[in-house]
Amino acid sequence: MATNFFEHQDVARRNTTRLIVLFGLAILTIIASIEVLLAATMGYLSRNPETGAIDWSVVTNPQLLLVAVGGTLLIVGGGSLFKIAQLRAGGGVVAEQLGGRLLNVGTSDLAEQRVLNIVEEMAIASGTPTPPVYLMDKEDGINAFAAGFSPADAVIGITRGAATRLDRDELQGVIAHEFSHILNGDMRMNIRLMGLLHGILIIGMMGYFVLRMSFYSGSLGGRRSRDNNSGIPILAIGLGLTVIGFAGTFFGNLIKAAVSRQREYLADASAVQFTRNPGGLSGALKKIGGFAKGSGIQNPNAPEASHMFFGRATSGLSALFSTHPPIDTRIRRIDPTWDGEFPDAVPPTDTTDRVQAAGAAGFAGGGAAPAQSPAAALEHAVESIGHPTPEHLQYAANLIARLPKAIVTAAREPYGARAVVYALLLDDAPAIRAQQLSHLDDAADHGVADTTRRLAPGIDALDARMRLPLLEITLPALRALTSTQRQVFEQNVVALAEADHSIDLFEWALYRIMKRELAEGRHGHSARIVHRSLAAVQSEIQLLLSALSHVGQRQPGEAGVAFEAGRRSLGLDGLQLTPVDQCGLAELDHALAQLDQASPEVKRSVLNAGVACLSADQQVTAEEAELLRAVAASLGCPMPPLLI
Repeated sequence: MATNFFEHQDVARRNTTRLIVLFGLAILTIIASIEVLLAATMGYLSRNPETGAIDWSVVTNPQLLLVAVGGTLLIVGGGSLFKIAQLRAGGGVVAEQLGGRLLNVGTSDLAEQRVLNIVEEMAIASGTPTPPVYLMDKEDGINAFAAGFSPADAVIGITRGAATRLDRDELQGVIAHEFSHILNGDMRMNIRLMGLLHGILIIGMMGYFVLRMSFYSGSLGGRRSRDNNSGIPILAIGLGLTVIGFAGTFFGNLIKAAVSRQREYLADASAVQFTRNPGGLSGALKKIGGFAKGSGIQNPNAPEASHMFFGRATSGLSALFSTHPPIDTRIRRIDPTWDGEFPDAVPPTDTTDRVQAAGAAGFAGGGAAPAQSPAAALEHAVESIGHPTPEHLQYAANLIARLPKAIVTAAREPYGARAVVYALLLDDAPAIRAQQLSHLDDAADHGVADTTRRLAPGIDALDARMRLPLLEITLPALRALTSTQRQVFEQNVVALAEADHSIDLFEWALYRIMKRELAEGRHGHSARIVHRSLAAVQSEIQLLLSALSHVGQRQPGEAGVAFEAGRRSLGLDGLQLTPVDQCGLAELDHALAQLDQASPEVKRSVLNAGVACLSADQQVTAEEAELLRAVAASLGCPMPPLLI
């Protein structure tokens, strides 16, 4: 693909800058319009009753400009800030405003379970936390959306019409489209756009309110008001604000269209590449074209979020304002041989999930790509970030099929998810394990220790490559914990990890991923860019490469060779291998926290250097490969599973 994950992140940030510039121009236009409205109103009020002459000193008073500027910034800025603050809680807020209902992973509804299965497979395949799914029960149109500030707080929303009228391939294509928005950084821009434009809409709402007040207060009725026309200025202000609000909405729609259409084409292309099944996505679009209700959304909040949806959610007067390209154009880009005909009817489809995880006895069997050597898989690991393939999707389906049903069921609900994480941290040494379980008996919620004991044998037997995906499956359930439950849970995780008076790298990776994803899911934001060059984080890079070099090498002296391979990859002079006793987990945690604030291109270079370190001896273990994925996740770069 011509543009990789890291470049997509830069493009998304540039689009956000473009959005802010366009928003600023809209604000200037509104200020100018309000200044003209105030000047006209003051000119009317200052006219001489006898001659009708206007007192221009009143009209040109500089205070009018200050009122226009201050009032506009207060109203529009305040409205936008309020909306953005409201949305900071994450994608769940947007989904609930649109009438979404959080799906229970234990649902017995076949259509709902099929949606959850597809979302979970795609999350594992792309290396992202499994996003919660919201179903819009009252929406018969075929549509979906992704909302949130980062993959950690993302949600998938889907209409009842899409869940019941699309077959599995079509539904997979639509959800893959939404995952593209998650991976390419579009969600942050979309949710900010929703917040910024809310402030502009308030102007029109105020105008409508003033108009209603002028009518219902009788300012235009009665003999006195007819004599002195005292209600005319109020009516003029209300009408003027309404017109300005309409103009603001006009520009807001142009802004949404300007920043959204090309991203929709990109998401379509990414979805096809992800599933390697153009018929699925094009089939969904054709059904929208042939369905009487199309992709329409009836919820009154839909216009604010129209740019987030898979298909056009609201009707419009002109394609000029559409946030989505024409549906026939989208179809022909995917299926050039399309005859232009839409289906005559779109009845509900069979919602039984008949997917078969071929090759369940192994990760790569049954049609998936042949397994690669760890070194070969590492070579392409960084370029796969943000671009999962059908092989990753098959890998995820096979992995879920291999997981014992009892473990998967437990991982999907808050009570059992805690037990799954506790079991992942149990030590192999019997004495230490007994101490850990005793701690859970005293500190964990009632029954969790017993559930941990029950799940432990099955989790002990898991392949090392299954541990991080299993953790990712637990994250949606862990996000549902109350603040008190979360605090107790995190304290227990630390206690279990420290039970043997040392923390190995898997324990550190598990804790850091869990902490990061749960924190972002709660606060609805990710790290801002502070460091834009390798030199700015040189000491942090040195520590990370040293830690990876020591971990990846088992013979004395080989760590230096691995470190030098990483240094050469970066082209940085002056880096020196840090002794192993100075590469503590606390220091490593601090280094990654700083690297998380680096630009996408810096992160890419650092991860490539990590690959060079781990593959220097051409003997990469599955544990080392998963460690690299943990480092990537810590930097906000979701790395698909390594096909080894």
